[in-house]
Amino acid sequence: MKIVTILGARPQFIKAGTVSRKLLEHAEIEEIIIHTGQHYDANMSDVFFDEMKIPKPHYFLGIGGKSHGAMTGQMIEKIEEVILKEQPDWIMVYGDTNSTLAGALVASKLHIKLAHIEAGLRSFNMQMPEEINRILTDRISNILFCPTDSAIQNLENEGYNKFNCKIIKSGDVMQDGALFYSELAVKPNIDLNDKFILSTIHRAENTDDIHKLSAIIAALNEIHKSCQIVLPIHPRTRNIIAENNIQIDFKTIEPVGYLEMVWLIKNSKLIMTDSGGLQKEAFFFEKPCITLREQTEWVELIDHQFNILVGSDKQKILDTYNGATFNNDFSINLYGGGKACDNIINELLSYE
Repeated sequence: MKIVTILGARPQFIKAGTVSRKLLEHAEIEEIIIHTGQHYDANMSDVFFDEMKIPKPHYFLGIGGKSHGAMTGQMIEKIEEVILKEQPDWIMVYGDTNSTLAGALVASKLHIKLAHIEAGLRSFNMQMPEEINRILTDRISNILFCPTDSAIQNLENEGYNKFNCKIIKSGDVMQDGALFYSELAVKPNIDLNDKFILSTIHRAENTDDIHKLSAIIAALNEIHKSCQIVLPIHPRTRNIIAENNIQIDFKTIEPVGYLEMVWLIKNSKLIMTDSGGLQKEAFFFEKPCITLREQTEWVELIDHQFNILVGSDKQKILDTYNGATFNNDFSINLYGGGKACDNIINELLSYE
């Protein structure tokens, strides 16, 4: 069996790396990895792949920094060239990026079986390009590997039981990865108090709206008076803050590598973020989470009170921080307990 995996962003490589390591245990499976180059990341050097124990891509397409249409169109063209050369049995895609959609469309046009990992997720916000990408990819997939019960319910609500596809509750490969990388975590070279809050702000819905960004930072400034806040900050976000003279009273640091991020999560007392992945990692490492968004795909974390949505309202952020009660029983199995990769590979091998 030959599988071509299509990836475009560092978080996808971290997720896919967990599956790729398992695939290497199966002599009957050959995996070819395509990196579209959707997100240029200076941290994704050879050292990144070595430290993270991730197989290096076989193809790098170098397509990034363009409009959605130009990027997706060029990806389709270049991915198709590789697929025609490699003639795989499966194309495997992850999540909801433009790279995901481009790979899915190539699979559909060339009649190659398509596996979508992280299928069935919905924010129900059609203004998000990610929502469009995941919906379209789901619709043309042969196997939909769903991380959660709610993801399966979303597909059933949309009529997928009547479509010619297989819906599998695989569990979440991010949990498999978190368990693996937990042992490799590295402390970043920064001064930290015994107790600190880890925060991230990167979503366009927050960073491109100055009123929202100002309100979130004002709330974090207030919280920092009683507990140290550490915010790894992307240069783009830092520039927006500087250009608009937004005052930050807490500690900001340069973006850190994934293994340093895992250390920060494990050693924090609370997560405050607008990141989808970090919401789940908070749960994996048994940390409460306040999410600086109006909605989340990970509704089970809200339902079980591990996570609270607050949006960008300063007072709501402060009230939640000061008065919220979180669930501290993390024994519930929401994401597969670290067996997602095995479930995915077994399904691919037995697919008829």
